[in-house]
Amino acid sequence: MTLDEMRAALAPILPRHAAFDGWRREAVAMAAEQCGIDADIAALAFPGGAMDMIDAWFESIDARMLEALPAEKLAALSIRQRITRLVESRLTLLARDREALRRAQAVMAMPRNAARAAKLGWRAADVMWRAAGDESTDLNHYSKRLTLAGVYAATLLVFVDDESDDWAETRAFLARRIEGVMRFERAKAQWKGIGGGERLSFARFIGRLRYPAI
Repeated sequence: MTLDEMRAALAPILPRHAAFDGWRREAVAMAAEQCGIDADIAALAFPGGAMDMIDAWFESIDARMLEALPAEKLAALSIRQRITRLVESRLTLLARDREALRRAQAVMAMPRNAARAAKLGWRAADVMWRAAGDESTDLNHYSKRLTLAGVYAATLLVFVDDESDDWAETRAFLARRIEGVMRFERAKAQWKGIGGGERLSFARFIGRLRYPAI
């Protein structure tokens, strides 16, 4: 196996061990043993330590989310529904590893990791917007991703401690954020005589996700 192949193979397994051992070399060694890979060689796949491990895990979440929600499954949905389904799909994939996620959030919150953490949030938002069909290349491209990254990060903070059935509190939180945006935009569109509802554009929708009118 190449280091990239090794990294991809270990990434989904790492959080099982990081939940107990932290995002440290011990977690890599345990995951490597599970995969029949030499631990010293496996360590070479994560030269940046904890952040490299977390990066690989989140990248595997991106890939599995796209497998679960291919374009044909999203095509008939509204923009709000697409974004909601994509975020909820990620939550489903993260659910069994919430302790590892909690530990990852602590690592990413360290000042020295702030820039890398922001890049990971951007990547998640970019993957979701592309899956939702966004092809913008202007300023909206950046505003959409920055805003969705913020919404996703806030949702994860609720999710990691959510003990309600089927993460009902987290789903309600996400729904309120999105509904607050849509309600504001419908009122604004009616005031302007444009019309509302699902006719709203990507730009108007995402432009208010970060600052919902609740």
